[in-house]
Amino acid sequence: MNTVTDISRALADRAEAFCRSWLPAGRKVGNYWIVGNKHGDSGRSLVIRLRHSAGRQPGKWVDHATGEHGDLLDILEERLAARSWGDVFSEARRFLGRSDPVFPQGRSRNRTSQPDRNRSAAARKLLAIGRPIQATLAERYLRLRGIARFGSALRFHHAVYFRDEADRTRQLPALLAAVTDNAGQVTGCARTWLNPATARVAAIAEPKRVIGNLAGNAVRFHHGSAGDELVAGEGIETMLSIGTAFPVLDVCACLTATHLGQFIPPADLKRLWIARDNDDAGERAATLLRQRAEALGIAVFDLVPRRNDFNDDLREDGLLALRGSLQTAIEAARGGSMSGA
Repeated sequence: MNTVTDISRALADRAEAFCRSWLPAGRKVGNYWIVGNKHGDSGRSLVIRLRHSAGRQPGKWVDHATGEHGDLLDILEERLAARSWGDVFSEARRFLGRSDPVFPQGRSRNRTSQPDRNRSAAARKLLAIGRPIQATLAERYLRLRGIARFGSALRFHHAVYFRDEADRTRQLPALLAAVTDNAGQVTGCARTWLNPATARVAAIAEPKRVIGNLAGNAVRFHHGSAGDELVAGEGIETMLSIGTAFPVLDVCACLTATHLGQFIPPADLKRLWIARDNDDAGERAATLLRQRAEALGIAVFDLVPRRNDFNDDLREDGLLALRGSLQTAIEAARGGSMSGA
């Protein structure tokens, strides 16, 4: 128990207890602990394997938003904000109920700082074998939610793999969405698994997951060439609801509140509308994005739904009511008229 490898393996053997202690905002889904990031925030970007599975070791994690990966010592270092690896090892051994020996001076940190290019490549491959959503279960799913605007970022595949709560590999049809950076490079793929009988979100744990690099990027829906005005928000359904109300608006979905706060606005943008969800996480994300955008000289405005999100407003109030409330808010903010309804 005096080497880095010994301590890392011992923590991995108690991976679930470690996660419950150090990442309590997460939750167990099958053979994985799912949480927002290595800081322990709520969310579903970071996945930690809890037990041996198909030859893969427990205690290993990957953050699908950033491409970072590592072991439980990396998580412990982040949560402690430790000044030295000695502090990390001391806490690890305390957790394991061990005495405190002399510790190694440090360890390599390079493996947690490089993007996971293989996952971005896997995302591009999955999108490539998808098909346009017209006349598919994915189109039916979106139309049932009142959405009538789609786009080339969306694809459909009839059988996409996932692991269920029993750690079994299964397949279900899925709506796919391309995550891209400001240069248009595909960095990830958002997957929404669907129930083929009802055309609704499948009743599985975590039916919405992302593979690849999401941090700073988004699923984009442009009307023609990208302009100097953009509406950014969280979920795909939320942003396509706004896009349904105003088909000529450029909109993008950052998929979670955490990643809305991390979004990198395009350099030539003049006006950014933040269509946040109506909750504390959405408000925090909007504040972070506002600070970043205003530092770039971009004018920033908030759009807040009456209910939890704009798809809720669309389904409850109808298209005309949503269009009217959005138009009133946008015109009031920029002091002009708005066309394209």
